[in-house]
Amino acid sequence: MAGIISVVLFMALMGVISYYGYRSYARPGRFYERLGGPVVNPDGDSLTNLTPEVGWVVRVIQQVGERVPISPDDAGATRRDLIMAGYRSDRTLTVFNGIKITLTVVLTILAFSIRGEISNPVLRIVSIGFAGFMGYFLPGYVLDKKIVKRQDTLKLALPDALDMLVVSVEAGLGLDQALQHVGRELQLSHKELSDELSLVNLEMRAGKPRAEALRNLVDRTGVDDIRSLVGTLIQTDRFGTSVAQALRVHSDSLRTERRQRAEEQAAKTTIKMVPPLVLFVLPSIIFVTIGPAIISLIRELGPVTTGK
Repeated sequence: MAGIISVVLFMALMGVISYYGYRSYARPGRFYERLGGPVVNPDGDSLTNLTPEVGWVVRVIQQVGERVPISPDDAGATRRDLIMAGYRSDRTLTVFNGIKITLTVVLTILAFSIRGEISNPVLRIVSIGFAGFMGYFLPGYVLDKKIVKRQDTLKLALPDALDMLVVSVEAGLGLDQALQHVGRELQLSHKELSDELSLVNLEMRAGKPRAEALRNLVDRTGVDDIRSLVGTLIQTDRFGTSVAQALRVHSDSLRTERRQRAEEQAAKTTIKMVPPLVLFVLPSIIFVTIGPAIISLIRELGPVTTGK
């Protein structure tokens, strides 16, 4: 009976996905095919190649996410987290919500299909609820891990960028030109930071003030080291002090902070090694040192205790 219910639910889910896929993409695609080839601009590039192609699975998930009701506050917080993780496309929010709903439905269906294997009725209900809970909150957990990983990557790339920024400013470049030069030079070695600096340059070229563009950099990354650097640049620009000297002082303080952070992590290793030593090494040492003595005592005192 459980197998029949799982097959029916799976077929229903596939039917819904096929219906949305046909209605939203397959049928409009036939009309696009009748229109002819892609439009080409005067430079010879196809205008259809300006937007990235996505698979039909992503399209269906996006359609599901567009129908999910979400409050403006939650949408803003989720979009900010996606930007911090490196996803800046307009469709990322709907795709993320669609992934949460789709994964919740799929895991719930799987829990329904295997509930016949669980004899306890309470555990059946708990397993179904746990599957839905994991399907809904697992994408958020993965997103948080991606944010932390990207922030660590930006922290590791910041000292090299700061050194190049100091050299560029001392060579006579303005701060805007120095940021543009550093972003271009870091394209191969530190792509994430290079993209962020490129966005800062694009915002300043579009007419935003430098302070606002730098604050947007802090909002997009959420890295404390970048926040302190931006604060230094804004204060230097406001009071008219030497940018090169301020950057050099900040570079020295950043290196000192990184060294202290490394020393802190090294000091924690002794505490972190205690549980493995107690759980794995200490029992082995006890067995090796006391084991032969215990065996000898059993051999000598065993006949005495038994009266033989």
